[in-house]
Amino acid sequence: MFIAILTYKKPLSEVDRFLAAHREYLAKHYAAGDFIASGPQTPRVGGVIMMKATDHAAVDAIIAQDPFNINDIADYQIVEFSPTMFVNQELKQILL
Repeated sequence: MFIAILTYKKPLSEVDRFLAAHREYLAKHYAAGDFIASGPQTPRVGGVIMMKATDHAAVDAIIAQDPFNINDIADYQIVEFSPTMFVNQELKQILL
C-alpha cells in the first residue's frame, strides 16, 4: 500500500488548467483498481492518493502518467506502508 502526497509547485490558476486531465487520470486508475481514495489537501496546497501497487517501481510508473507530474505542477512524496488494522473485514479484503 502506498500514499502519494502531492504538493503544488505552481499557483492554483495553473493547477486548475490541468485539473480535468488529472481527474481523467484518476478515473483510469480507479477503474484499473490501482487507487483506493484520493482528494485535495485542506487547505488546497496539494492532494493525497492512496494506492495499491506491487512495488515502488509500479508507483513510479503510475505517477509518471499524471498530468500534474508531466506538466511539472506538483511534487510527489511517496509513503509505503503495511496496513495491519482495519475498521472492518470488508475494507481489509479491498485493501489486501
